[in-house]
Order: sequence, then C-alpha cells, then structure tokens
Amino acid sequence: MEFAMAAEIFLFSDQVACPATAGATPFLCAGPAAADTDGFSKGGGKTLNGKIISAAGFLALLVAMTGITSCRTAKPLPTADLSAPGWQVLQGQALWKPDRTRPEVAGDLLLATNAAGDCFVQLNKNPFPVVTAERLGERWQIQFGAGDYSRRGFGAPPDRFSWFQLPCALSGGRPAVDWRFENMASNSCRLENAKTGETLEVVIIP
Repeated sequence: MEFAMAAEIFLFSDQVACPATAGATPFLCAGPAAADTDGFSKGGGKTLNGKIISAAGFLALLVAMTGITSCRTAKPLPTADLSAPGWQVLQGQALWKPDRTRPEVAGDLLLATNAAGDCFVQLNKNPFPVVTAERLGERWQIQFGAGDYSRRGFGAPPDRFSWFQLPCALSGGRPAVDWRFENMASNSCRLENAKTGETLEVVIIP
C-alpha cells in the first residue's frame, strides 16, 4: 500500500537561500558512511529508539490522498548515484513531527551531500520511504511515500520543508528565517519551525 502526507505538507512559503554563517562549526564530518544502523550509536551517543509512534498513529499520519496530484511542471530527477565520487554519505535516525497537531514519525535517515551543493535526504520507515528530498544543480524534488505525491521545481527549494534545511544547517549554514537549529550533542541536532511547530531531531551514527 502507498501513502502520502496530508495536503498541508504541500503548502509552500517564500523561498530563501541558505547562506553560510560566519564562524559556524560544520556538523558534517568527513569520513566513510557507517553501515551500522541498528538504532544504537557507538560510544553511548543518543538514539531515538524509544520514540517510535504506534502503527495506528503512523497510518493516521500517512493517509491515501485524493484531490492532490503530482507536480508535472518539471521532469523527475534522475536516480541519485551516491556511490559516485564526491558524495559524502551519513546514516542515522530521525524523529519528525510535521506540525503541532500531528504525531511524531521515527525512522532511519540517509543523508548525502557533495561539494557542488547537491543533496539527497531520505527518511525510511521499513518497509517504505516516508520522505525523499533531493537537490541536483538548479533542480529540486521532494517525494512523500513511494513517490506518487511529489513536488519539484527549479532554483532554491522551498523553505517550508525541513528536509532541505537539514543539509544546509548541518554543514554550518544558516537555515531559513522561520527555522531554529540546535546542536544537542556531538552526534545529534534539532530543527524547529516556530511558525508551524514542525520539528526534526537527528542522530548521526558515527
């Protein structure tokens, strides 16, 4: 069965760039991707294992949509080849609350960036993806569920979506105006949108 986020997730606010903040300490660290994603961070770091919503709550969050169609104004991005030279791949866990009224969704996080500013961010809740956000050159794309419901376009991605704010913030950049970024520990961080109540907590597995 395929699911998509409720219609509110597709509403956009103004688009802004993510300039780097002078003197900011990048959260991303160089190194190979970790293969261990069993929910426990090495060295006793924080994990999100205990914050999984119930199956009923998850199904209430990811509902089959009617009246929402996929965006066809731009062609879908090609499948990302994260094994290509130049990609830095991180793995971890994420806890996402889409807004003040919706339950939290916990899952496995895959985040990849390169020096050109491209990014690939995916939240998976086995056995299917919850959100996949990509930026390649001047094109961006975000998909909910298995990809039947998506938005894509050109230029800077909409600042409405935390998934496009995350790579910028982790690398030392400044998130969009409504977003607050906080390093919670050596391997964890939190994004919060004061306007919508959306939060995204991330733990990177070393």
